[in-house]
Amino acid sequence: MQAATWKRIAVATLLAALAATTQAASPNVVVILVDDLGYADLGCQGSKSVVTPHIDTLAADGVRFTAGYVTAPQCSPSRAGLMTGAYQQRFGHEANPEVSLLRTFGLAEGRSTLADRLKAAGYRTIGVGKWDLGAIPSAQPWARGFDEYLGFYTGSRSYRPIKDETPSSYSRLRSGPDRLVGESGWMTDVLSDAAVDAINRHADAPFFLYLAYNAPHWPMEAPLERQQRFRDVPDLHRRMFLAMMSQLDDGVGRVLNVLRTKGLDERTLVFFLSDNGGPTGPPRPAPDARFVLGINTSLNTPFRGQKGALFEGGVRIPFLVRWTGTIPGGRTYDRPVSSLDILPTALAAAGAAFPDDGSLDGVNLLPYLAGAQTGDPHEILFWRWMGQLAVRRGDWKLIRRTPEGPFELFNPAADPGETRNLAVAHPEVVRDLRERLRTWNAGLAEPLWRTPAQDANLRRAYDPQNWPAP
Repeated sequence: MQAATWKRIAVATLLAALAATTQAASPNVVVILVDDLGYADLGCQGSKSVVTPHIDTLAADGVRFTAGYVTAPQCSPSRAGLMTGAYQQRFGHEANPEVSLLRTFGLAEGRSTLADRLKAAGYRTIGVGKWDLGAIPSAQPWARGFDEYLGFYTGSRSYRPIKDETPSSYSRLRSGPDRLVGESGWMTDVLSDAAVDAINRHADAPFFLYLAYNAPHWPMEAPLERQQRFRDVPDLHRRMFLAMMSQLDDGVGRVLNVLRTKGLDERTLVFFLSDNGGPTGPPRPAPDARFVLGINTSLNTPFRGQKGALFEGGVRIPFLVRWTGTIPGGRTYDRPVSSLDILPTALAAAGAAFPDDGSLDGVNLLPYLAGAQTGDPHEILFWRWMGQLAVRRGDWKLIRRTPEGPFELFNPAADPGETRNLAVAHPEVVRDLRERLRTWNAGLAEPLWRTPAQDANLRRAYDPQNWPAP
């Protein structure tokens, strides 16, 4: 029998399995989101120093996206895109708010979240960890589709217990709008405990678990015994990062283990990704130098840039998906995909209603993973963040990194480090992508929670009249 015939049979078999699985029982959905993880900082991503055997099993048993993107190089807007399945710039959620604005900002009302949509489909919806989408009542997780949520509002906090008992302490752990939780133990372990407990309690019905670790975001803290595992690493900054990743990996391992022991592997669709690229950071200059809590030392190799930039290092992230018995495992997928795709893929797996009104920008990835659909899931991907602009179409990427700067053209497929600006050699590509970016940009909302200085800067950056001629 010819290879093409075998492929058609395999695809048909897989699609039948997808349909049968959805009809028999809606699969659980687990989204594990980690914070500020570099592209190169997993064993399955090629790291020789970061020890992540548990996370690596997701790649071994699932699919590793080598060109997985998020919608922003920063925490809050990236989460807004993931949670809604729509470019967050559509509703003004373009950047993190200033700390002084925490009392007034929040995810836009009227935007349904993945939790909203799966709850409507009969799922029990559970959230654990970092929220970072607002503390005002309308933006709190309990108002955005979650039946239960144990976590904190802020973008960062100590991994050690916080004893401040005031409800206005947004970094405090809470289980309801005004319900503070007594803290004990390291936060990464606390969040892992909560996730394991939730799975144990809801193993008999379809559930959605959103597990949003704050590790390895700064401050860089880990138990001494974890640090001792990496005592041969001379740079204390890197040693601390490795210790935090070890603790994170063990937590993910516990979550995967409870799915296995409960017999849920084949009934659970698992996503794993980072909210943005790693912030990197210099090594400790000398053994007796002051330790800096904010130095992450993550690595985005082989990409240029880091958190806060629209180069690949800021928005291209580790991205894994596993659905044992349904999605064939042990593979890589090299075409661009986005965190926007998690919502429509989860809805399709659950057999849930999918809006056909243009409100979503994500794509259901299941047909592509099954081989039933070829080509790129996205014809084009866009970014706009704090005065920076970028667009990727096929293997071309156009980027403008400052409001006064030129448009630069790169081919990240052939030049992952974005070292060769090809704008002069391919002016026709620049014109095409610039026009597509102009059209997309024209349909976006004005950025919210910005200072007057930022407002003037962003207006200048996003007004096509101020763009250099193609």
